[in-house]
Amino acid sequence: MRLGFKLLAQATGSSARAGEFSTLHGSIKTPLFMPVGTNATVKGLRVEDLASTGAQMLLANTYHLLLRPGPAVFEALGGIHKLMNWSGSILTDSGGYQIFSLPHARSMSEQGASFRSYVDGRMILLTPELSIATQKSIGSDIMMVLDQCIPSTSDAKVAREAMELTHRWARRSLAARGDSNQALFGIVQGALHKDLRRESVETLAELEFDGLAIGGLAVGETRNERQDFTEFTAALMPADRPRYLMGVGTPIDLLEAVHRGVDMFDCIIPSALSQQSVTYTSKGRLRLMRTVYKTINEPLDPNCNCYACKNYSKAYIHHLHKASELLAWQLTSIHNLQFYHSLMRTMREQILSDTFETFYKEQRELLVRQDEERPPAKMPKPRTAKNYDVRGAFSVRESREGFFSIQHIDSGEVMHPGADPNIEARRLYVEQSRLLGRLSRPEQGELVIWDVGLGAGYNAMAAISAYEAFCKDNESQVAALRVISFENDLDAFRLALMNGRRFPHLRSKAPHMLIREGSWRPKHLRLSWELLEADFLSCIKDAPPANFIFYDPFSYKTNQDLWSLTAFQEVFRACSQVDCEMYSYTASTRVRAAMLGAGFYVATGLSTGSKSETTVAFTDEALKRMRESGQAPLLLNQSWLQRWERSDAKYPFALVSESEDAFDSRIRQHVQFQTTTWRAKDSD
Repeated sequence: MRLGFKLLAQATGSSARAGEFSTLHGSIKTPLFMPVGTNATVKGLRVEDLASTGAQMLLANTYHLLLRPGPAVFEALGGIHKLMNWSGSILTDSGGYQIFSLPHARSMSEQGASFRSYVDGRMILLTPELSIATQKSIGSDIMMVLDQCIPSTSDAKVAREAMELTHRWARRSLAARGDSNQALFGIVQGALHKDLRRESVETLAELEFDGLAIGGLAVGETRNERQDFTEFTAALMPADRPRYLMGVGTPIDLLEAVHRGVDMFDCIIPSALSQQSVTYTSKGRLRLMRTVYKTINEPLDPNCNCYACKNYSKAYIHHLHKASELLAWQLTSIHNLQFYHSLMRTMREQILSDTFETFYKEQRELLVRQDEERPPAKMPKPRTAKNYDVRGAFSVRESREGFFSIQHIDSGEVMHPGADPNIEARRLYVEQSRLLGRLSRPEQGELVIWDVGLGAGYNAMAAISAYEAFCKDNESQVAALRVISFENDLDAFRLALMNGRRFPHLRSKAPHMLIREGSWRPKHLRLSWELLEADFLSCIKDAPPANFIFYDPFSYKTNQDLWSLTAFQEVFRACSQVDCEMYSYTASTRVRAAMLGAGFYVATGLSTGSKSETTVAFTDEALKRMRESGQAPLLLNQSWLQRWERSDAKYPFALVSESEDAFDSRIRQHVQFQTTTWRAKDSD
């Protein structure tokens, strides 16, 4: 084995391991986190910044580097280390995940994966041999075999075919490596099937790989499923080789995976979320865009000595994020990466001192803390003048027509600014989704609604009221309905409940039970309403896949996180295998492009309020059903694509996982614009 991996300790009461191995560029200590430098750079950071945070090894991507700058450049300049002036170690991914993420723009065969270059438009057949040859030209310390990544929720037949193809490609990759002194890892596949995972480990462990990776997770499964299969798979892997969990994750994900026996990780989260003002600290996960940080003259984390914490305050970095200054992303990235590397070092120390079990139990609570910072207390108003018009960051607003809504004070943004919020909620979400028609087929089982942005409860109550009325007319001939509302600030909902006369849609037992118990389930109906009081993206994988998504958070001006490409990719991964429709009030070109880039089909929706049209998105299964029933939607077509090409708002917010050229290619090659099978509308 080329790495000479040494297992130094395993924690008592845990599968956590501490080890070390040597690459062509130095000694590596595990557990290890690798920042993602897709294009031979971690976005916005110099190699000096990376070294200062404690990075030992970076990850670069073969798929992108094959297309630009290309193998010839690496060979001419002496490899990636000289090109980017990085003296540490580098692992190169094979490109398998990037191919998986372009389901409408590639074809798979025994030979390899064919796709069109986003750089010059030529067709490329990425074979195991070409992938290894490219990685040899790049000169990485650790190479990865080309694998076929599929959704983790795939059935056993599909999963077996992908696994067996991955095994054949793994053998070809080993042969292609030849006598190169670069290490090579195999990738375990098998989706959520334990027999296949076991077979994959046994097959790859017999081959001369220097380490094994757990692939095919974080692509559709729940967090509990990911943890279970990580533990199951890691336990089967050889103890004398490094174990690498690909594409995971948040700090709590790392802790849980180390506890289950994993040694190596990579993920874009610490740098990607930094562009959304999210930072990880010893006091929990903070979002620096919040107004509460406007005047806090303290470092991001009092227990951190990174460059950002030593030199700048929360107030200053808050200002930079508000002003969309690049320095904000840079400083927050530096801090996040130092937090990650510090966490890995601390876990290693705890394993070596055999105190990891206690540390693990403590950190499980600390690492999931959300932003608890609150504005300074204000002088209470006299009892005789109790204020029912304001709560937290929200106030009650009356329209000229006499309807009441909830307004976000700082931004001025109004929830359901149309003439009557009840009518808008019913028309835009309940009627447009044909919810009652779907409910009339009880044989299909339970239908799930994700109510993203509970707000004042208009959308959820519109669905619940429609269900209750429908049941009166149809008795038992109604499918079960499960409504899950996501909200990280319940002050708007509580304010509406305080003003029952102004918000009559809440005059029922349901919203009061929801706020008190976290759920509501009437005795005589197959109906439930649940509340997930947390950031939507942080708990999305713990929710069942949705059939309907009422996507109604504040706009990107106030809540950019939930309108980013990353957000819609997370939604698509969670729901891509089911019949799912997503409805939103926006008609933004930028947001529609993000939905398309995530993998959805996108169509124009009904007009509402002052908007001439809104947006609807569909998974493959939803579109097939609608087409078969003669309800094909008005998909955006070539005319929209041409206007998008000329738009100043082409790209999603926080486009960090790929280059603008790659995103352009993704949109142009979307199957929605490659066929005339679907009805389409010349619309923006």
